[in-house]
Amino acid sequence: MAAIRRRLRVVGTVQGVGFRPFVWRLAERHRLAGFVRNGSAGVMIEVQGLPAAVEAFMTALRDESPLLADVIQVDIEKRPVDPTQAEAFAILESEADASRGGAAASVPSDIATCPACLAELRDPADRRFRYPFINCTDCGPRFTIIQSLPYDRPRTTMAAFPMCPACAAEYADPADRRFHAQPNACPACGPSVWLTMVHDPGGVAIARPEGGSRGDAAIKAARERIRAGDVLAVKSLGGFHLVCDATSDAAVGRLRERKQRVAKPLAVMVADIDVAWRCTDVSEQERLLLESPARPIVLVAKRADGGGLAEGVAPGNDFIGLMLPALPLQHLLCENMPPLVMTSGNLTEEPIACENAEAAARLAGLVDGFLMHDRGIETACDDSVIRCMAGAPLPIRRSRGYAPLPIQLGRPGPAVLAVGGELKATLCISRDDQAIMSQHIGDMGNLETLDTLGRAADHLLRLYEITPAAVACDMHPGYLSADWARRFAADHGIPLVAVQHHEAHVASLLADHAAIEMPVIGVCFDGTGYGRDGTIWGGEVFVAPRGATAPMERAANLEPFAMPGGDAAIRHPWRVALALLQAAGIEWDSRLAPVAHASAEAARVLQQQLEGGLNCVASTSVGRLFDAVASLAGVKQLIDYEAEAAMNLQTLAAASHVDGSYSLPVLGGEPLRIDWRPAVAEIVGEVLAGVAAATIAARFHAGVAAAIADVCTRLQRRTGIDTVGLTGGVFQNAVLVELTVKALQAAGFDVLLHERVPPNDGGLALGQATIVARAGSGDQPCRLQPARGSRDR
Repeated sequence: MAAIRRRLRVVGTVQGVGFRPFVWRLAERHRLAGFVRNGSAGVMIEVQGLPAAVEAFMTALRDESPLLADVIQVDIEKRPVDPTQAEAFAILESEADASRGGAAASVPSDIATCPACLAELRDPADRRFRYPFINCTDCGPRFTIIQSLPYDRPRTTMAAFPMCPACAAEYADPADRRFHAQPNACPACGPSVWLTMVHDPGGVAIARPEGGSRGDAAIKAARERIRAGDVLAVKSLGGFHLVCDATSDAAVGRLRERKQRVAKPLAVMVADIDVAWRCTDVSEQERLLLESPARPIVLVAKRADGGGLAEGVAPGNDFIGLMLPALPLQHLLCENMPPLVMTSGNLTEEPIACENAEAAARLAGLVDGFLMHDRGIETACDDSVIRCMAGAPLPIRRSRGYAPLPIQLGRPGPAVLAVGGELKATLCISRDDQAIMSQHIGDMGNLETLDTLGRAADHLLRLYEITPAAVACDMHPGYLSADWARRFAADHGIPLVAVQHHEAHVASLLADHAAIEMPVIGVCFDGTGYGRDGTIWGGEVFVAPRGATAPMERAANLEPFAMPGGDAAIRHPWRVALALLQAAGIEWDSRLAPVAHASAEAARVLQQQLEGGLNCVASTSVGRLFDAVASLAGVKQLIDYEAEAAMNLQTLAAASHVDGSYSLPVLGGEPLRIDWRPAVAEIVGEVLAGVAAATIAARFHAGVAAAIADVCTRLQRRTGIDTVGLTGGVFQNAVLVELTVKALQAAGFDVLLHERVPPNDGGLALGQATIVARAGSGDQPCRLQPARGSRDR
């Protein structure tokens, strides 16, 4: 039988995951000739042999691909048989594909140390015994070290470390586990680690020292300093962590004081799942997430007895952010150690420190010492965060281990750069039928984070060789991210598109499910978003009969209330509570916690503000409603971090087992309105009657869930749409999500929750890109703004 030849172009996450050696082994099994190589357009393969063998090869290419690979598309082209082709199958050098207008290959995410490498790490007979940078094609750094595609060592920060003969032999052998493992290294040729204390003579050593505490001795010394109560800065995959003993009240207190992080929960790393079970209540689903290759922080339940952790780790919360080691250095650091606080290496509201000199300059006042290494970090990447609710994992922060894996949109569109919002900022670039989300960047509260956004945008656009046709941003006129987008659009001569905040949330949820055309009732509850009428929205229900491919109808919202001081009220729940009492015609009784908290002068000024409308902005924010209820129930009057009051209220609700709910009736009209005033009146009555805060919290959560089901049922009768999507930061609340899903399902609805991107503003850029890409493909009208220079500030 005559031979045939086929050319295949494989698109997806197929570089840096052992795909080429897999192809080589597959070709050897089926006795095929040809070659495989990486290109910017994906992996290129040519195979030649008997027809049955070629067909079997192409079937196995999808069915047996490596665990970490994600084959999105395989293009097959007939080629003439080459009579001179040798029987061997070769792995060729990578090359760029100039025929495409951008790189089609997906950049792999960073991957936790695999079992095979861990076994070598612990084997005294292995040449990599206790080497903190051990890796292979199945694990190790990827996204954080890649400078450009195709993914080869010279295009990574590992180019600074020429391989020794032993490592080079592994790298060149297709049958070896380390074949073309770009970060491949050993103690003889690779990066090294050292410990330097802040008080050492000569200051912090930011370059590899010739003497002193290095290698395994440095890690041992670091463990000793942590046991002694010190706070260390430890360089990780995507930046520095601040580390201390999580069982020591004194150490945790020092870290909080220095980091200026008064109450926000701190993440905890434990050596293995057995330690995790001893200090928290980990479910089976949470165990699978903790042990997954992504190694995210997973929010798990606190033990009733505290599990031996310091109370200051997560004050006022019923969960702990738990993580397992993701890299060999962390495995070695956690050996025979108590649970360790492992929080981002930064001062509060600053971006994470990434490189040695930067960390020495920014973190020296926060720590007692540094555990540094000399493997470069091309792009900073914080830890991912996940919480399980309503039977499924829900992302809270999508970063290390997940970024920048692509999200399939289902329909092609033009290239768009979307810059998200102001909080929990991420970027998104869309191309063809894919969206690529950046790592978590942070809150745009300072110029340092804005600079980080610019570097992240440059990195993504350079990696994927994309020139955007438009830039998308939030409609809020005061956002720094929108200002950056205006400058970028002006500099590149492309349109700027302002997308309404909550519509972007709904589009993000639909894109998350690759269902951008799905008819949906989109419930978007959050803290703050700029509305089309210039007020603050945050309690919105949209009807989207064509999903994200047509303008959405704002069909219902929370009854508006005045928010004194606008966004300034966010950190002062008592101010919002008094505003609600004023609007509901309820007396400011001194027995109510927010009234008692306010000084006589502060109360007088606030009352004048509300009566005269001075510096008061109308708001429909459900996030602020939760804050106000927390204030009325005596839970929290001032907050130290975003949503602290609402999180404390959720903790109380989760601990309560009372029945009943407060009334939030749905008022008629266009749009429908969810009336919070009866609930506030009931809450005030129960507070004055001495009802426990936990009972109030539980009944309020139940009332909000019932109101959502009521408004969606009314809209279903009018539209026939029986799918409801829940999005926005308020739906990070596990108690509310579970109550709402139960109520909606009882009413006959299918319910969509986020699965791959967060419901908070960390998913906003995906929705912006989706809406603008659909507009650019002619699917819907869109508000294109002429590119302007920087807005005066």
